[in-house]
Amino acid sequence: MIPVNTPKFWGKEKEYLGECVDSGWISSEGPFVKKFENDFSKYCQRKFGVAVANGTGALDIAVKALDLPKGSEVILPSFTIISCASAIVSNGLIPVPIDCCRETWNIDVNQIEKKITTNTKAIMLVHIYGLPCDVDPVLDLAKKYKLKVIEDAAEMHGQTYKGKICGSFGDISTFSFYPNKHITTGEGGMVLTDNEELYDRCMKLRNLCFQPQQRFIHEELGWNYRMTNMQAALGCAQLEYIDQVILRKREIGAYYNSRFKNQNYLEIPVEEKDYGKNIYWVYG
Repeated sequence: MIPVNTPKFWGKEKEYLGECVDSGWISSEGPFVKKFENDFSKYCQRKFGVAVANGTGALDIAVKALDLPKGSEVILPSFTIISCASAIVSNGLIPVPIDCCRETWNIDVNQIEKKITTNTKAIMLVHIYGLPCDVDPVLDLAKKYKLKVIEDAAEMHGQTYKGKICGSFGDISTFSFYPNKHITTGEGGMVLTDNEELYDRCMKLRNLCFQPQQRFIHEELGWNYRMTNMQAALGCAQLEYIDQVILRKREIGAYYNSRFKNQNYLEIPVEEKDYGKNIYWVYG
């Protein structure tokens, strides 16, 4: 069997996990959680990071944190994981799918504006497989129509758009750290933002909406989407050599390209656009 992906542990994973075990800090209260949040948000050039249990949880929290009016429409690509649509629907919102560009498999930005109505409140930007979305036209539309941007960068660890790192574009952005991603925490995710108010809401929503002064009096429903200290320890170790992982992914992509380039029955991934070079998370 050829696996889709085999997680690689080239650094201090065992050392950091050992620290968790030796110290007894294995829950979400351990110090690696805050370190991972700080290190990853800094890497993605964001002010705040909220580590969560998985990428789906990150999307749930991100959408709810925006507090969009019930029944609002959210534009998203038709080709993406169900987590994107379920986060919209479960928050009482209406998903409006947009077809994807055949060349890149990302959302066709030329089809977005005609789907915007007075009820549209947000665009969910999802970077698919290896190339980033064409971000600038989406941000222009968001500014023109006063829309929020939810950026799902689950598959884009370390990818850039016009030299700026993916995960830094949305009002709120999300990542996944499932074992098939460039870096992994086993299960896990992250919500990133530069907005302190959104950050506070995300922190509250991931932890059952406990209140500081009246912990067990709940004014709002949240989730137990906390990341454990052991998961975060893995993430901290993996982040230390993410550039090496990205380089290896691109080497693998180049190898496939060289072997498939003369096969006229295959349509191979686009190697590069003027706004970004393929990172080959998945070679489709």
